[in-house]
Amino acid sequence: MLNRLFGKPKQEANALATLDKLNETLEMLEKKENVLIKKAAAEVEKAKEFTRVKNKRAAIQCLKRKRLYEQQVEQLGNFQLRIHDQMIMLEGAKATTETVDALRTGASAMKAMQKATNIDDVDKTMDEINEQTENMKQIQEALSTPIGAAADFDEDELEAELEELESAELEEQLLQPASTAPAGPVSVLSGRVPARPVPQKRTAEEDELAALQAEMAL
Repeated sequence: MLNRLFGKPKQEANALATLDKLNETLEMLEKKENVLIKKAAAEVEKAKEFTRVKNKRAAIQCLKRKRLYEQQVEQLGNFQLRIHDQMIMLEGAKATTETVDALRTGASAMKAMQKATNIDDVDKTMDEINEQTENMKQIQEALSTPIGAAADFDEDELEAELEELESAELEEQLLQPASTAPAGPVSVLSGRVPARPVPQKRTAEEDELAALQAEMAL
């Protein structure tokens, strides 16, 4: 139903025109209501004047017209209430339609995006990536393969030769004699090696004294 009312731009424009018309009608009714209220107040004043001059019949006629004006005011109030109710319904329907249109637009956009990136395209892209990755691995393996003279070397022979070298090194270490314990650390004062005492030359008197002691010992 909402789609039939507001589904097309022309119908939506008609709905806006209807709201404008209701607003105009509401303003017109409010103006008439104010006029009738003023007329009812004027009839009250006339009734007071006729009462002061003891014209009871004329005063009653004024009050009757006042009642008629008041009835019309009440009727206009009911009309305004109906118009307000209709405007609220139309505004709510318009908001609902705009919401539905926005959701429909979002769903269409999402559908278009899913169509542009469907599962087949994703699988195809992943296959291409895997293929390129495998090609790159093959290229790297081809570049790392030895060529020329290095390609003629037998890896098994090289490993056997390396094992022989390791066995020979181990045997040589076992045949070496045990080394002596290292000497204890030599303390050095003030970071200097102590100098050897320099022998002093004896004087002539010391030589004579030594000769005398030798003779006495004999």
